[in-house]
Amino acid sequence: MKAVPVLNGRFHAVTLSGAARWACDLIRSGRRGYICTVNVAILMMMRSNPKLQRFVDRASLVVADGQPLVWASRLQSRALPERVTGIDLVDELCALAAKEQFGVYFLGARRPIIERVAEQLSARHGGLQVSGFADGYFDEAESSLRALDVRASGARILFVGMGVPRQEQFIEQHWDELGVELAIPVGGSFDVIAGATRRAPVWLQRMGMEWFFRLVQEPRRLWKRYLVTNFQFIFHLACSVFGSDANHSGRRRGDEPSHEEMSSIRDGHPTGGDRPSARAHRSEQTISGVRRIGCDGEKSGAAQEDAVSNAPTVGDR
Repeated sequence: MKAVPVLNGRFHAVTLSGAARWACDLIRSGRRGYICTVNVAILMMMRSNPKLQRFVDRASLVVADGQPLVWASRLQSRALPERVTGIDLVDELCALAAKEQFGVYFLGARRPIIERVAEQLSARHGGLQVSGFADGYFDEAESSLRALDVRASGARILFVGMGVPRQEQFIEQHWDELGVELAIPVGGSFDVIAGATRRAPVWLQRMGMEWFFRLVQEPRRLWKRYLVTNFQFIFHLACSVFGSDANHSGRRRGDEPSHEEMSSIRDGHPTGGDRPSARAHRSEQTISGVRRIGCDGEKSGAAQEDAVSNAPTVGDR
């Protein structure tokens, strides 16, 4: 499986079901890695955020979370087969986890939202083992405690929905503490799953206009983001097509690396080896047997809201 360059991003030519099969192989192998779902807004943010660019470049798998990226890939020698959105990947991987009995952990959003996400996905996928969940409202002092709770839960898949780039920073900073085989930043997907935000109809998604549907719902918060990032994307893509784009591309990758290569990341990033053992659970409140930690959404809320407002990952919108 080769990577397809689109401006400063390198996307793997994989379908939704193919990404789930890849994840299953990774987890079964006992190796570790993370998936990045990149849309136009995130791709443009990467150009001005070297840390975010580095995080995505080092991902084990990068998928195109937006139809415009698929269209842009057709200008290259090899096109991407389809878009793979964060919200669709959450659902697909939960179906896989239920079948394979992989424990999952949901981290992010407000407490009522994340509770609803755990309940709805458990109901949708019979047998899904929700190892734990927690809201995304915590400060830096509590960050390590959240990571250690994920580790203690014994979860093998971690979904983090705290907005870009906060969710990526959390995974990178606490990778060695988390203990999961697979981590996935999923942006605003939890709000959609819980029903707090509506998703665009399928026909609008296929037109690459899901971003417009989201803009109609939250015009004050999103108009500037979409105006700027969409213009930047069109400009840089045009420059690239006509050969005048600056040399601003991500890490060059050819054939899909092996699990060993994908996991051998330098400088404290995902490394190969056996999965760390889970630590003992803390005594906490439960909902239907599922562990729950966190506050009621008020503490350190500004950091969460600011991060979520940066870039969604629910399709290219």
